[in-house]
Amino acid sequence: MIMPRGQQLLLPVNPLFIVVTLVIGLAINMLPLGRIVWLPDMLMLLLAFWSLNQPQRVGLGIAFALGLVMDVDRASLLGQHALAYTLLVFVTGWMSRRLLWFSSPVQALHLLPVFAAAHGIQVLLRIATGGIFPGLEFLIAPVIETLLWPVVSVLLLAPQRRAPDSDENRPL
Repeated sequence: MIMPRGQQLLLPVNPLFIVVTLVIGLAINMLPLGRIVWLPDMLMLLLAFWSLNQPQRVGLGIAFALGLVMDVDRASLLGQHALAYTLLVFVTGWMSRRLLWFSSPVQALHLLPVFAAAHGIQVLLRIATGGIFPGLEFLIAPVIETLLWPVVSVLLLAPQRRAPDSDENRPL
């Protein structure tokens, strides 16, 4: 694949690094902060990032399993987070060939409706099973996740970046 102009060639990602970041995202989501509707879903953000950048390692099965773990932790309808995370990973993987050509802020703008749809699915399932509507405050979470996307991209791609090398004999 021809790389976009100005984009740096990345080193392979360590699979253990992916696992550690997903476990940290799961731990952040499991913090007992109460039911604050506008808090960003860090696990959702990390699943979207890794399914975009490493689709062969993070796919639908991992998203479904982590969604079930979140459902059990939040004592919500079993499959609510699993469905939202699975659809998020599917759409992100579907859009990945196009999204990888853009910079992080542009990727974030493209992912805003995907994050909003994932949160909307969770709210609709909650309402369908007799829950109450949380108000329009739930739309703040996708905006915060979109604003966090460039920061997360820089932090998670940092271990893969090559150090600047002054050797003229090496093509990479």
